[in-house]
Amino acid sequence: MLARAAIAHCREIGDEVFALTRQELNIADSNAVADWFGSERPDAVLNCAAYTDVDGAESNPELARLANEVGPENLARSSKSIGARFVTVSTDYVFDGENGGFYTESDSPNPRGVYAITKYDGEVAASRANPDSVIVRSGWIYGHGGTNFLSVMHRLLGEGKRIKAIADAYGTPTFANDLAKRLRELAQTSVSGIFHVTNQGEGTSYLGFAEKLCEVGGYDKGLLEPVSNDDLKRPAPRPVSSKLGSVRMIATGLGPLSDWESALAAFLSEEKKKQ
Repeated sequence: MLARAAIAHCREIGDEVFALTRQELNIADSNAVADWFGSERPDAVLNCAAYTDVDGAESNPELARLANEVGPENLARSSKSIGARFVTVSTDYVFDGENGGFYTESDSPNPRGVYAITKYDGEVAASRANPDSVIVRSGWIYGHGGTNFLSVMHRLLGEGKRIKAIADAYGTPTFANDLAKRLRELAQTSVSGIFHVTNQGEGTSYLGFAEKLCEVGGYDKGLLEPVSNDDLKRPAPRPVSSKLGSVRMIATGLGPLSDWESALAAFLSEEKKKQ
């Protein structure tokens, strides 16, 4: 989902884009990565690859490790070897969720669960392999063609289906199109290290997101069923509140993204044009 948004944006502004599938380049294979970089020599690399099945990672830890830790390390090392800018995407799940406010770049991660641990290990591995790496933590990412809950909710409501929305888990929603543009912008800077990138605002719960979606899209709020995080009894632990804020973005000279409610309205407008 994020990769497709990045491909579209980069091509739209005139970049030559190499968009590689898992079959075309296995990022966990260090030799394959080194060979490809040596041959194609990109100016910048946006790593949108990840194992994102949070619950699936509990039973497939090696698959998660290869995609979320080994892959970014290989890409970071090969980027350094040819002088390419390297930007990789991490997650709000590196935090434990005990902080009721916003997590900034200066807060200490405490990942819980295989997915979160492998994503944090990927941050560390990439930074060690290439100190100039840009690590972008984001969260609650949704967008066109996405299959996660936030991305498909409007379709389910449009079909009149009831949906369960968690009322006591909080985050900062991020529209993939906005995130993709910021990844490209960061690639063009000389900054390095960790940056938090989300749409602006106070954040919300899954239920709050669903209610706003109903307001903007004209869907029936009566189809929403509030549930508790604990009611779902999912295999992997998740932070109760993983809202991200940034104290470092000012240093880049880049302004904030739009607020999450405006971004959601833009997403819905674009979705309806496709129908």
